[in-house]
Amino acid sequence: MGNGVERRAVSPMTTFFSYGFRPFFLGASLFAGVAIPVWILILAGTGNPVLLSAARDWHVHEMLFGFLPAVIAGFLLTAVPNWTDRPPIQGRELMILFILWLAGRAAMASSLLVPLFAAVVDAAFLVVLVGLLWRELAAGHSWNHAPVGVAISLYAAANVTFHVLALKGAETDLALRLALALDLFLLTFIGGRLTPNFTREFLAGHGKKERPAPFSRFDALSIALVLMGALAWTVLPAAPATGWIFLAAGAVNLGRLVRWYGWLTWREPLVLSLHLGYGWLTLSMLALGCALLEIGLAKEDAVHALTTGAVGAMTLAVMTRASLGHTGRPKQAGAATVCIYVSVFLGAMLRVFGPSTGLPTNLVLGSAGVAWSGAYLLFALVYGPYLVRPSLDE
Repeated sequence: MGNGVERRAVSPMTTFFSYGFRPFFLGASLFAGVAIPVWILILAGTGNPVLLSAARDWHVHEMLFGFLPAVIAGFLLTAVPNWTDRPPIQGRELMILFILWLAGRAAMASSLLVPLFAAVVDAAFLVVLVGLLWRELAAGHSWNHAPVGVAISLYAAANVTFHVLALKGAETDLALRLALALDLFLLTFIGGRLTPNFTREFLAGHGKKERPAPFSRFDALSIALVLMGALAWTVLPAAPATGWIFLAAGAVNLGRLVRWYGWLTWREPLVLSLHLGYGWLTLSMLALGCALLEIGLAKEDAVHALTTGAVGAMTLAVMTRASLGHTGRPKQAGAATVCIYVSVFLGAMLRVFGPSTGLPTNLVLGSAGVAWSGAYLLFALVYGPYLVRPSLDE
């Protein structure tokens, strides 16, 4: 008893499903920490994997439609209440959504299920997430965030397209390029809001006179060029014009990044990591542009600048900051968090540039995978207790 009010213990299950970032950030980090080592073992020829699809398709699908949508769900289900001024999706509804995600991972990892049934199980998660997202945006009249709703709807459609093509025995590259194109847009659109906003907050709090440039026609141009490049890559993946559009998009977005004064945030890795992630994004566009023009990195390595570099750095930057802020902890990066950032950065560097060094492929890819997946396992180890326990300010 305290002040005449009895305190009730909150069950761990109630806490865990009180906000979307809790189950989905932990689930995504554990999945990334396990799926990549499994893929490394498959590449090394160890074991005989029994998967629903070919090993390469399983790896790409599970990174694009398994791991990343979990991070997206965790971010959106945490951000949407702020966008709409509505209560968060929680409790039984959130639990069912998380179970759908888990069921999709199990379905894609087993060849015992009928392929059509497995495809329906896997596709259900993103379809339901899209329905919930539009319901919340409509109820809160938050139409300024409709571009995010459209992007996630297309992401769900890309996953359905992947399964339709796979069931027909056709190539799935179109669906995979569409997903990657949407990743480019989401990182540009959302990263282009979070990075300058958090930088502005940091600079103001530390008495700096500099401020990130406000959104202007230059930012609109940078987003438009990314959209043009993403669309061209989806429908004309080998056209030289697509390469030139990507080069233009990368150059303009590099200029956009410079306008945010990221170098002044070096004292706080929690903010600096967002700038580094956006830096990977601009590098991926430039690398893709050069690869399509047959200059520089191979196309596969350029794509990994987007997936292991931009996606890896940006997701962990968002996951760490959101996990600290929404559990009532100071938004400051400790030593363990810095290790997470360094590990994912090292893994991306090895994966993107390692193959061109001439070192043994298995050594390079194995080292890259260990470092990259290790960053997510370290996140689960450090932040997992925060995600399953009540917030300090509750």
